[in-house]
Amino acid sequence: MGNSIDHTAVDSVSGLRIRAVSVDEVAEWGRALNFGFLRPHVPASGDLRRRLWTPGRMLAGFDGERQIATFRSFDAELTVPGGAVVPADAITNVTVSSTHRRRGLLSAMMRRDLAAAAERGSAVAILAAAEYNIYGRFGFGPATHGGGRNIELRRTRGLRDGLPGVPGGRIDFVTMAELREQGAELYDRWRRTQPGAIDRDSLWWERTVGEVQTPGNEFKEPFAAVHRDAADVVTGLVVYRIDAKWDGAYPDGKLTVDEFIALDLPTSVELWRLVLSVDWVARVEVRNLSPDDPLPLLLQDPRAATPHEDNGDIVWLRLLDVEAAFGARSYGAPGRVVLEVDDKLGYASGRWALEVAEDGTGRCARTTDDADLALGASELGSLYLGGETAPRLAAAGLVTELRPGAAAAADLLLRTPVRAWTPTEF
Repeated sequence: MGNSIDHTAVDSVSGLRIRAVSVDEVAEWGRALNFGFLRPHVPASGDLRRRLWTPGRMLAGFDGERQIATFRSFDAELTVPGGAVVPADAITNVTVSSTHRRRGLLSAMMRRDLAAAAERGSAVAILAAAEYNIYGRFGFGPATHGGGRNIELRRTRGLRDGLPGVPGGRIDFVTMAELREQGAELYDRWRRTQPGAIDRDSLWWERTVGEVQTPGNEFKEPFAAVHRDAADVVTGLVVYRIDAKWDGAYPDGKLTVDEFIALDLPTSVELWRLVLSVDWVARVEVRNLSPDDPLPLLLQDPRAATPHEDNGDIVWLRLLDVEAAFGARSYGAPGRVVLEVDDKLGYASGRWALEVAEDGTGRCARTTDDADLALGASELGSLYLGGETAPRLAAAGLVTELRPGAAAAADLLLRTPVRAWTPTEF
């Protein structure tokens, strides 16, 4: 890890300048961000943006003195299969004004940020892609997916009989201040069990409970409930909102789940029982749920829980330090596979031998042995957390088998008991 990052450097591209903004320029950066996100009417919120500012991590593209592009990154902890965490460069707030597209601004900002992240020691970089075809050329691949559900309560007939509960447990509604304290502690325990989850800082919770207001997003206090076991330990929480509507004399409301965390199945059962029994509610919408969540199978009629229309890729990932990243996670079976990786930016380029021991630990090191699979950096990013499979990518022509059966062999190594997912937007 080096110490030569120059936060004051100015890059030039197509007659435009790219540099980190100072704390005094944050308000204008916020206006450029809102403009790029097609919300020029939203106030810039300089105070909030200043809390997000870190030297060298908030970039802007300049045409003269006017900011016409934005880019921000921050350090995050990413949970990988097995429960370890790796340092991640989390990228967000990426915009380019429609008057300055196709002039290399995004490429220049991305290359600058990734180079700095690699020098800091980030093993991976992550982002949420608003459009599918933007970030693959920078070596990012879709790595986590959502499994949200729409539930028609008139069809579910409730939960199945005989599901495990929590003897001596209870559920209590909590205030927003209690949610910030108890939710943060619970989430920090839970995220170590979920590949793909990232940490949340204090500002995330302050915004979630309305202590810090985000312009353009009117805060309305939700219902928040926590579950405690017989020892009074918090083991789960649910946060939801209700749109109370009526169809004539009949209740026809919708309950929207914003957050659902449970450390075990009995806690999950108790919380879902609460959600599915609220008066005046005919439909439950769970927008962001783990693709492995057993919720549909807990219902008497699983067909009543249909996939949410927003389901799809969420977090995209690219490798910056292949050895550190693959050495941190656990694996599904012992074995060895050699990967030939084509990375246009160079961070993961070359031939790598992934070797997994009997205890599920593994290492990935450079080798001169013949390759078994050939793939790009984007596909490597999709495979890293186990959110995608080598056989599926091979079937789509995105991975090339250089040895018959190599895709299936790689799948056995990279397989995870829980698919990668995160409930945290960034």
